[in-house]
Amino acid sequence: TSFSTPKKKKRDDGMREHVTGCARSEGYYKIDKKDKLKYLNNSRAFAEEPPADTQVRTGPPLTAGEQRRLLSSFTGSCDSDLLKFNQLKFRKKKLKFCKSHIHDWGLFAMEPIAADEMVIEYVGQNIRQVIADMREKRYEDEGIGSSYMFRVDHDTIIDATKCGNFARFINHSCNPNCYAKVITVESQKKIVIYSKQHINVNEEITYDYKFPIEDVKIPCLCGSENCRGTLN
Repeated sequence: TSFSTPKKKKRDDGMREHVTGCARSEGYYKIDKKDKLKYLNNSRAFAEEPPADTQVRTGPPLTAGEQRRLLSSFTGSCDSDLLKFNQLKFRKKKLKFCKSHIHDWGLFAMEPIAADEMVIEYVGQNIRQVIADMREKRYEDEGIGSSYMFRVDHDTIIDATKCGNFARFINHSCNPNCYAKVITVESQKKIVIYSKQHINVNEEITYDYKFPIEDVKIPCLCGSENCRGTLN
């Protein structure tokens, strides 16, 4: 026990030379502050250095106009419908429903809406044609005269009669300011109402129902100059 431990030497590369040949057998020893600072400075410089193939933007943050232009540039390479749908979910348009001069209730804009923008998604239950026929008869027996069913494709129908949103209050017009479009989001088909032109505040939102031609006609009350007279 009286033997003194040999002094540990340093190698040319700055690392300590282990006398016993194994670092574990020599236990814990302190590192000089100079060596520690040298190591920290090297590691910090490596972490702060950006990769050669990346571009780092310096300067003030982007303005609202620059953000819109940057976002519009993405639409050329990405799916614009999906991008607009995500925008619609992030910030919904300000809309309200109230009495309409066309028919009963209607949907009105509470803010200006530019052309070719997503206004609202038509939300409801996805049902099959057989269920839709059964519900239509039941709704008639219950005294629900208005139809809030929207066909997505040959097999799927969205029923917004009892579990829908404001989109079900949109009235038909032969000269509409919006149109309906079916988009696919995460392998699921959705119906979204797009603005066909600029929509002013307090202007009623309308689209063409495009009902199939039938013998029993449904009168159209849109009052536009090119009104067809019937919805079907």
